[in-house]
Amino acid sequence: MPSTRETVLAALHARLQPLAALTLRDEVLPERIPAAGLIILRDGQPGEPEVTLSPLRYHYQHRAELEVVVQAGTGRASAFDDLIGAIGAALEADRTLGGLCDWVEPEAPASVDLPVEGAATLKAAVITVVLHYTTTGPLA
Repeated sequence: MPSTRETVLAALHARLQPLAALTLRDEVLPERIPAAGLIILRDGQPGEPEVTLSPLRYHYQHRAELEVVVQAGTGRASAFDDLIGAIGAALEADRTLGGLCDWVEPEAPASVDLPVEGAATLKAAVITVVLHYTTTGPLA
């Protein structure tokens, strides 16, 4: 049986699957970026939980990361903005990931343009997504 952490991360990954961009989990950056863009979910860190007693519960603010990449010769900024907006809409549509989280909160992206020799420039950002969830133990 998967842990709560894995269940929540899998639900986040599934939530992003319907987007036009290719969505991967913990993969290396491919050589080619799809025309609709690329999202790579990185598991991130659960951090130190707050612990409550009676009953014993561990309350995490897990910081997962979405690496978002768009490559285009023209209209790169617009395509990037559209993809960021689609991610935001997907997360806002279900802030609890079907009841698995107490709350899902994305942070604002800080974008960067990355030149690629002999190809169109990449526009990329890392979006931290804070997943608030509770477990019965640090390994559960």
